[in-house]
Amino acid sequence: MTRGFRLSSLLRARQAQEDVARGAVSRSRSAHEAAHHAATVSEAALHATSAPPSGTAHAVVAAIAAQRALAAGLAAARQTVLDTGQAHGERLEELAGAAQRRRVVERLAERHVAAAERSALAAEQRAIDEIAGRLRSDLGAAAGGTA
Repeated sequence: MTRGFRLSSLLRARQAQEDVARGAVSRSRSAHEAAHHAATVSEAALHATSAPPSGTAHAVVAAIAAQRALAAGLAAARQTVLDTGQAHGERLEELAGAAQRRRVVERLAERHVAAAERSALAAEQRAIDEIAGRLRSDLGAAAGGTA
């Protein structure tokens, strides 16, 4: 009977780490898409505003203040897009690293399986050789005993 792969628990842990990293990538992608959508909406709102063609000074000042607030909101939204894009890139790098670490342990597991198969085949071949040797010996003894 062959020994089990001693690093199987490490392989499961590496797979779990990769799953966690994959989830983080999904969440960061969603956050980035939401930030991009918010920036688009904010930009559309800014472009939809205009200074009142006429009115009191207070109305004009209020309209300008509203436009500035929208512009500040757009700037913040664009910064959020940049930040979430950077965070998404970092999550992708973490996923790539987790996948690479998992693959290293998987290769070790594959080598272990191949070595176990080679060992089993070698043991089987030794058993066949032993049976063939006994058969030759028995046939030689039977032929020598009757002659």
